[in-house]
Order: sequence, then C-alpha cells, then structure tokens
Amino acid sequence: MSVGIKKEDFLTLDKVLKEFSFFKFICIDVANGYTEHFTNFIKSVRDKYPTKTIIAGNVVTADMTQELVLSGADIVKVGIGPGSVCTTRIQTGVGYPQLSAVIECADAAHGLGAHIIADGGCTCPGDVAKGFGGGADFVMLGGMLAGHDEGGGKVIKKNGSKYIEFYGSSSEVANKKHYGGLSNYRSSEGRSVKVKYRGKINETILNILGGVRSSCTYVGAPSLKQLSKCTTFVRVSNQFNDTFIK
Repeated sequence: MSVGIKKEDFLTLDKVLKEFSFFKFICIDVANGYTEHFTNFIKSVRDKYPTKTIIAGNVVTADMTQELVLSGADIVKVGIGPGSVCTTRIQTGVGYPQLSAVIECADAAHGLGAHIIADGGCTCPGDVAKGFGGGADFVMLGGMLAGHDEGGGKVIKKNGSKYIEFYGSSSEVANKKHYGGLSNYRSSEGRSVKVKYRGKINETILNILGGVRSSCTYVGAPSLKQLSKCTTFVRVSNQFNDTFIK
C-alpha cells in the first residue's frame, strides 16, 4: 500500500490495514525525501506496524539513505529526476546522476542490512543490468513497460497508428486526474507523452530477462545477487554504434 506523509494519510493507512491486514508492504512515497517530517513519519509507521516491510523514498545520497533506514525503512527508493516523463531537473535544477546515486545508496543501505530500489532512468535491458550491477536490489520500470495492454491505458488512434498516453505522477494530467488539478503555487514536474501501442507485455519481459541473464554470463556472475560483485563501470562517450541506421 502506497501512502503520502500527511496526517490524513496516516489515518487512511490505519483504517485500511485494520480491514486488510494481509498487506505486507507499506510504501511511504514522496518526491522529496529530504525533510524531517518524512523521517518522523517513517518512525511513526514503524512504531505502529513493527512487522510490516516499509519502503521509503525518494532520495539520492548515502547519508539520507542511512537516515531513512535508521528511521525504520527496510527498502529505500532511489532517484530524483531520471524518469522519462519526469521534468524535475528541468523545472527545479535538482537531481543526481542515477547510476552514481544507485551505487552510493546501495552501499549505504547494504551496510545496515537494508535494500534499495533504483527508481527511473532505464531505457533498455542493458540499463536494467547496470542498475543491478550498481547494487540495486530492485529496479523500477515505467517507460519500458508503458504502452502495453496490461497497463490499462486508453488506446489512441492517430494517423493510422496506435498509441497509449503515458504521464508522470507529478504531471498536470496526473494532478487533474487524481488531485483535482495543479495548485497555483506549484509547477508541473512531469510531462505527458504518447507511446506506441505495444500489445501484450510478455515479449518485452522476456527480452529484459534475457538481457540480464546474458549480462550475468558476460561478467561471470553465477546469480543476480552476485552481479554487483562482478561489475566494473567504465565511463564511455557512446555505447551503441548507430552508423548504419542514421
């Protein structure tokens, strides 16, 4: 179950878990995890629900990852601005290179027996492998999974082609749809795009899994858990030769 950090969010959480106690995971989800109120909220949830697994984020630095874990989080969500429909870095100038964030935050979390989720930035199966190689325990995929039947989006026909609308959670579309509109003191930190309709998701999932398996083979990792221990990163200016497809 995903919640915010307002007083009414805590009351809603309490009400839902009383009726549906089978929820194992509580995701305390905010765009900016760098507030004292956020850490205090995590502590309150941990005190109330000591046996639940708490996911909290988003942050991008080792020190704040440690703070969230010490406050009661089991899993920390990492990423500010890397998503394909996120415009936080453009609107605010705030962000952090995603792979660097994953490497630093994973090191901090694992030292305390916790885990991290790499949230945003993947464009291809190789990026998923890099996320795990950087130390992530989970990798979130939005854009790579958008456009499929399972997403439940409305199919839009345009110029003989099919598309599905894909939008960021802080976009104007999302605010109108879920929060009654964008407040006049805020700006949108997300955008709405039309992605090509891609049918069933099975083929995409198999492609991602196949890529990650091959990554493990290339670097000699016997399991996904060992991938980060077998990975060395080298900075490059270009990772794909597109000479004959320009």
